[in-house]
Amino acid sequence: MSKLLDNPVWHALRGPQSEFAEGAAGGAALRFRRAVSIFTAVDRVDAAAWDAQAELVGAEGMAFLFRDRVPGPPSGWKEAFRIPTLQLVARNLAPTPEVPVVRLGEDDVEEMLALTKLTEPGPFLRRTHELGRYVGIRHGGRLVAMAGERFRLPGWTEISAVCTHPDARRKGLGAALSLWVAGHIREQGSEAFLHVVETNHTALRLYESIGFTLRRKLDVVGAQWMGPTAMPGGRA
Repeated sequence: MSKLLDNPVWHALRGPQSEFAEGAAGGAALRFRRAVSIFTAVDRVDAAAWDAQAELVGAEGMAFLFRDRVPGPPSGWKEAFRIPTLQLVARNLAPTPEVPVVRLGEDDVEEMLALTKLTEPGPFLRRTHELGRYVGIRHGGRLVAMAGERFRLPGWTEISAVCTHPDARRKGLGAALSLWVAGHIREQGSEAFLHVVETNHTALRLYESIGFTLRRKLDVVGAQWMGPTAMPGGRA
């Protein structure tokens, strides 16, 4: 299994999604452009990496790490939250049901933002849809379900923003869209992976039932730099 998946944001920003990257300290810390995604990334979580992130986010700025185990941040940082998260990879996928899938893009952003705000599948910003292919299902002209591609790294693409309006749940739309996106990823020569909050047992059972397998646990950690504008080591 590819070790790239242990640090997906870093390898996305250093690879296929480098066009969305902003960096500091010679690229020791990276983040997505702010309207695209909240996440930051470092190669190793050590003192130098925390310094680079402090330079990247600035005074009272937030770093959002999404990777294998993240130790508690050092002095000068305040941990805001920590979310243990499970990473799953596609294996023997179930057949994709016939569903009326529509491609989503710039003209659908307001509806996508409204649906993700209501259902909270994870952070979704105004330009998140630019990271990959996003698709949805409409009922009576209204967007009632969606899913898409977020992190892309060599050989792998993440399925994200899988959500269904409360009025349209229990119809298998989330599973159908996940399988549709996973199939599209395979057609492009990559493999699908996705993430589930550890305590979301319902989602975990759903994804396992359609052919995803648990790979490992990751940490999603938000930390705020509480130090001065001048960075450690005298950098301004």
